Amino acid sequence: MALPKRRHSHSRTRKRRANDALRGPTVATCGECGEPKLPHRLCSSCGSYKGRTVIRLDEDDFE
Repeated sequence: MALPKRRHSHSRTRKRRANDALRGPTVATCGECGEPKLPHRLCSSCGSYKGRTVIRLDEDDFE
């Protein structure tokens, strides 16, 4: 197992850890209904993707 020969400085350690922060998910808006959705995903409220209706969502289906 490799062991460091010298101690790493605080600045070097913190530079490496600068990318460890958690980020929230990116949210886009649907072009059809304007609801927030994940990018490159089907809209869960209207069922459209890239301007096309992929699945038809009716209010009767959820009851």
